Amino acid sequence: MTVRDDFRQEVERRVKEALNSLGCDSAFEVEAPSSGVADLAVPCFPLAKELRKAPQAIADELREMVPCEGPICAVESVNGYLNFFIDQDVLLRETLKEITERGEDYGRLPAKGVKVNVEHTSINPTGPIHVGRARNPIIGDTLARCLSYRGYDVETEYYVNDVGKQVVLLTWGMRNVPASAVEAAEADKADHRLVHYYRVANSMMEDDEAVRGEITAMLQRFEEGDEDVISTVREAVEVMLGGLRQTLDRINVTLDRYTWESQFIADGSAKDVVARLKRSPYCGEEGGAHHLELKEFGIHGKNTRFTFTRRDGTTLYTTRDLAYHLEKFRRADRAVDVLGEDQKLGSQQLIAALEILGCESKPEPMFYSFVSLPEGKMSTRRGTVVHLDELVEEAVSRAYQEVRKRREDLSEERMREIAEVVGVGAVRYNIVRVQPEKRMVFRWEDAMNFDGNSAPFLQYSHARACSILRKAGDFSLTVDETLLSDEYERRLVAALSLFPEVLRDCGENKRIHMLPSYGHELASAFNQFYAAVPVLSSGERRDARLTLVECCRIVLRNTIETLGLVALEEM
Repeated sequence: MTVRDDFRQEVERRVKEALNSLGCDSAFEVEAPSSGVADLAVPCFPLAKELRKAPQAIADELREMVPCEGPICAVESVNGYLNFFIDQDVLLRETLKEITERGEDYGRLPAKGVKVNVEHTSINPTGPIHVGRARNPIIGDTLARCLSYRGYDVETEYYVNDVGKQVVLLTWGMRNVPASAVEAAEADKADHRLVHYYRVANSMMEDDEAVRGEITAMLQRFEEGDEDVISTVREAVEVMLGGLRQTLDRINVTLDRYTWESQFIADGSAKDVVARLKRSPYCGEEGGAHHLELKEFGIHGKNTRFTFTRRDGTTLYTTRDLAYHLEKFRRADRAVDVLGEDQKLGSQQLIAALEILGCESKPEPMFYSFVSLPEGKMSTRRGTVVHLDELVEEAVSRAYQEVRKRREDLSEERMREIAEVVGVGAVRYNIVRVQPEKRMVFRWEDAMNFDGNSAPFLQYSHARACSILRKAGDFSLTVDETLLSDEYERRLVAALSLFPEVLRDCGENKRIHMLPSYGHELASAFNQFYAAVPVLSSGERRDARLTLVECCRIVLRNTIETLGLVALEEM
C-alpha cells in the first residue's frame, strides 16, 4: 500500500466518522481533482438532502470536525467541497522509501489470482495491417501491460479469421494465380506479397463464372467441415500471419495465443450453439435462416434481429464468435475485447446472445476510433491504403535524421539502433496518448517532437537521468526530507508518487491514455528539477538529490516499458 493509499483511507475514515457523529450514513465520494486545487476532495452536494443544509455549510461543519493528523496536513472547505492536502514531508519520505526498497517493482501489485484474457488485433489475414487499424494492437498490448502490473494473470489473444469467402479467396489465389500476374510487393514480407494474389483472385472471381464456381464450391466444403479444405486454408493463413507477426514484433507487440475460427466448425461447438439457440423462446426463422429477436435486451430499430444461421443452415461469423466466447470464459475470469467503433452493435448483440445461452460472464468491450493521416481517410478497397509498416519505416527514418543531427559522435550502427527504438516508440506513444474513443489524426510534428508530449521526450528524460547517475559514480541512497526542500524537488516527488494511482486508472478503468499523459508530466517535472537544482555539485545534499534522480529513473523506466517502449540509456 502506497502513502497515497494511506492518505485516501485516512480521509475516508475521518469523513465517515464526522458524518456518523452528525447522524448521517449517506454514501460519499472521494475524488482526486484534476485541476490540482487539492490532493483529494469530498463533494458535499449529495449530502445536502439528508443533512438539510447547503453543501457549503456542510463542508464548513465537516472541516471543523476533521483533524489534521497523520498524512493529512490541511483541510479546506471551498464551494461545497471539502478539500484535503497531504503532508509533503510524509509524501516525500514514504514515496522515496518505497521506490528505493522496491526498485523496478514499484507500482506492481502481488498476484490477484484472476485470469484476464485480452483479445486484440484479430484483423482479417488477407493483407498487411493498415494505419486505420493501428490502434488495435497498440491499445491491446498497453492495456495488457497495465493489467499485468495490477497483479492480473493476463493472456493476450489473436482470434484468427480463417473462415469465410475472403480467406478462401486468398487460398485459391495463392494456388492458382501465376506469379507473373501479380504486382511486385511494396515490402519483402509475406503479407505484402500475398495481398496481391488476393486482389487478382478477387478480380478473376468477378469476371469469370468458372472461377466463381470453384471458390463457391471450396467455401461450401469448408462450411461442411471438410478437413482437407480447412487444412489448406489454414496453411495459407499461417503464411499471411507470418508477415503480420513481423509487423507486430517490430512495434513490440507479442500475443500469447492464436485461436482459429475454424476450430469451432471442426469440433462441432458452433453447431451446438445453433441447437441451443434454436430452443430459445427468442428464436425466429425466415426463409430457412434463423435469428434471435433482441428487443428485450435493449437493442432497437432495424438491428433487433441477430442472425445465427444462413438459409442453407450453415453458421455465420457471429455464431462462431459465440462458441469462441463460451470457450474463452472456460479459461479466463474476465475477457476484454479490443474492437473498432464499427463493432459496437455486434458487441451488444453478442452479449445479449451469451445471456440467452445462460453464460453468466460478459465480455468487456473496449472500443477505439480509427486513425487517419492529414491527407484524409484511408480505404482498403482497390489497394488504396497506408500500411502500418510504411508508417513505422517513415518514423524510423525521421528519427534517424534527428539522431544523426544531435549525436554525430555515435557510430552508424548505434545511430541506427537508437533510431529504430525512437521511431517505433514515437508511433506507439502518439497513438495511445489519445483517448481511444476519440478520432485521431497522426501528425509527425506531434510524434517526433523531442521537447513535447511524445515518446522521444520521455525516452530522452530517462537517458538524461542515466547520464547523471553515470557521471556521479558511487553514492549512498539517502531518504531525508530535510535535504529535499526545494519546490522543484517536491513537485518531482509528488509526480513520482502518482505512478501507482495512474496504473490503477489505466488498468481498472481501461483509461490507458492517462499513462502517456502521466509520463509527460513526470518527464517535465524531472527536467524542471534538473534545470533549477544542481545535483552533482550540491554538497551535503548530493546523495539525497542523486537518490531522487535514481527514483525518477526507475519510475520513468517503468512508465516507458508499460507503454511498450524501450528505455534508452543514451540518446
